[in-house]
Amino acid sequence: MTTAQPFLPAACPRLVIKIGSSLLVDPDGGVRRDWLASLVADIAARHAAGQRPVIVSSGAIALGAQRLGLPKRGRASVEDAQAAAATGQIALSQVWADLLGRHGLTAAQILVTLDDLEDRRRYLNASATLDRLLSLGVVPVINENDSVATTEIRFGDNDRLAARVAQAAGAGGVILLSDVDGLFSANPARDPDAAMIDRVERIDAAVLAMATADTASGMGSGGMASKLEAARIATGAGIALAIASGQHDHPLARFDSSGRGTLFVADRRGGARKAWLSGRLRVKGRILVDAGACAALRSGKSLLAAGVTGVEGLFARGDAVDVVGPDGAVLARGLIEYDSGDAARIAGRRSAAHADLLGYAPRAALIHRDHLVML
Repeated sequence: MTTAQPFLPAACPRLVIKIGSSLLVDPDGGVRRDWLASLVADIAARHAAGQRPVIVSSGAIALGAQRLGLPKRGRASVEDAQAAAATGQIALSQVWADLLGRHGLTAAQILVTLDDLEDRRRYLNASATLDRLLSLGVVPVINENDSVATTEIRFGDNDRLAARVAQAAGAGGVILLSDVDGLFSANPARDPDAAMIDRVERIDAAVLAMATADTASGMGSGGMASKLEAARIATGAGIALAIASGQHDHPLARFDSSGRGTLFVADRRGGARKAWLSGRLRVKGRILVDAGACAALRSGKSLLAAGVTGVEGLFARGDAVDVVGPDGAVLARGLIEYDSGDAARIAGRRSAAHADLLGYAPRAALIHRDHLVML
C-alpha cells in the first residue's frame, strides 16, 4: 500500500474504526488506558479535520470477566460471557466517554444484536440513529449486545459487525486495528518467507487461503478469517477496508503516515438495498440451480423455477436465501418469492405448470432480479 488516501477526511467523511479486545485490554483484564488515550487523540484529530468517526469497540467481556473473577476470560460458557458483558460494558463505556470528553467530544453508546442489522426495518432504524448522531458531531461507540446474544444469534466477532455498521452509517471506509500488520501470504510466525499483501483488489480463493486458523489472540473472538469476511461485506457495499496494526501508540496517525497495512479496494456493484442483502450473515435456506440458471443470473435475469434442481431449508416468502450453482459455490443471494414448500413443488417446472401445482396464480419469478445480488 502506497497511500492511505481512502481514509483521509476529504475522501472519507465517515470512518468506522474497530478495536479488538487484545489491544484495549491487558492480560490482567485492565484497560490499556495510555494506549487508548493515544488512539482517542488520533480520533479527535480526525474529528477536528471534519471526519466523523464511528468506533466499534470490543473489550466488555474481558473487562467484566476480570471484575467478576470468571475463568477463561469470561468465555467458559454463554452464561459467563453474558454476565461478563453486562458488567464490563459499563466500565467500557465510561472509559470511552471519559477519554473522548477530554477532547470536548460527546460519546454515544449503541449496543446491537445480529437481528438489529439483519432485519431490514431495524437496520434502517439503526441507520437513522447513526446518521443523526454523526450530524450532531457525536462519536458513536458500538458493541455487540453480548449480554443477550446467544451462540445461534450473534455476530461472534466485531470485525463483521464493523463492516455492517459501516453500511448502516454510510461510511466510506473501515479500519480494523489488529495485533498484526495486515494480511500475510502465510503465517509470519511460522513462515519466514511470508509476505504482507499491501492491496487486495478482489477477495478470491487465493486470498481466502491466506487466513489461518491460529491468527486469533486469546483475548478476543476474531481472527484473519473474520477480517476477510468483514472485507467481503464492506467492499461489496462500496466501502474500502484496511487491516492495520494497533500495537503502537497513535495507531491511526501511524497508519496515515506509513500506509503500512492491507487495503481491500471497494467494489460498488449495486445499490444500498443489494449491499445490505449481500452483507447478511444469516440466510434461511438454499436454492440449488443448474448451469443454465447460473448463466441467466450472471446476465442479470431473475431466477425462474425451471432452473432449480433442489430446495434446502425452511423459509417463508421474503426470507433471504442463497443460490448455489452445480459446483456447490454460492452464486447469489436473494429474497425468495415463495415459501419452502411451494418452492419445492415448482422446482424444475416451467411457469405454465405452476398454477396447477400450487392452486393459485404463480409469481413472475422464484427470486426477482430486483431482490437478488450476485456474490
